[in-house]
Amino acid sequence: MSTHISVRDLSVFYNGSAALRNLSFDIQRNEIFSIIGPANSGKSSFLQTLNRLNELNEAYRKSGTITLAGDDIDRIDVEDLRARVGIVFALPFPLPLSIRDNITYGPRMHGIRNKAELDRIVEQSLRDAVLWDEVKDRIDSQAMNLSGGQQQRLCIARVLAGKPEVILFDEPTSGLDPISTARVEETMMELKDRFTIVLVTNNVAQAARVGTRTAFFLMGELVELDETKKIFTMPSDPRTDEYVTGKFG
Repeated sequence: MSTHISVRDLSVFYNGSAALRNLSFDIQRNEIFSIIGPANSGKSSFLQTLNRLNELNEAYRKSGTITLAGDDIDRIDVEDLRARVGIVFALPFPLPLSIRDNITYGPRMHGIRNKAELDRIVEQSLRDAVLWDEVKDRIDSQAMNLSGGQQQRLCIARVLAGKPEVILFDEPTSGLDPISTARVEETMMELKDRFTIVLVTNNVAQAARVGTRTAFFLMGELVELDETKKIFTMPSDPRTDEYVTGKFG
């Protein structure tokens, strides 16, 4: 695999207080890069730094660099960056529109008007999100009528319609039941072959199930990064072992 995202000497501050300290590592193409750690470890701060969502917070400052396919993200137009690096949040927030209109909203904003092309985007995005077979006969019905798990997969489809390179998942199953969680995890595994995925999760079992590699964050620092199997069976740092075995967190 080749490097897709490179992080060097990254520190993140809010009102001068460090949320992340001196992170340096690479994220490879077509892997599921899982990030685990207790609350206030900087996991979501890192995720939202990758597509500059943190810049919406006036208290936010950073030092260090992040490159996406060799491009410094600070030099990429922010709208272009957020198209290249899509994000799926913890709770599904479908637009109060039809299933179809949820997916076509972004492409229409970018000037796509051809009905056949929009129909193709809708079907492909829903197929990629493993949702097409469940909703293909009602794509003009209200998205809010879908189950929670279906709404989350619709949000994934909406991100996919923007043709990203990278998909960020911020606790994507925290509010879902086990069956819906399994469907979302299945979707992530399907997407890995075509996208780079960065997953923040408080569910260590989820990281163990789907992660290619796993990073353990603690108090804003990277404690350990390795192949997921090794993190969960033979971690190098005793703090990692204590966290993945449930002794704290």
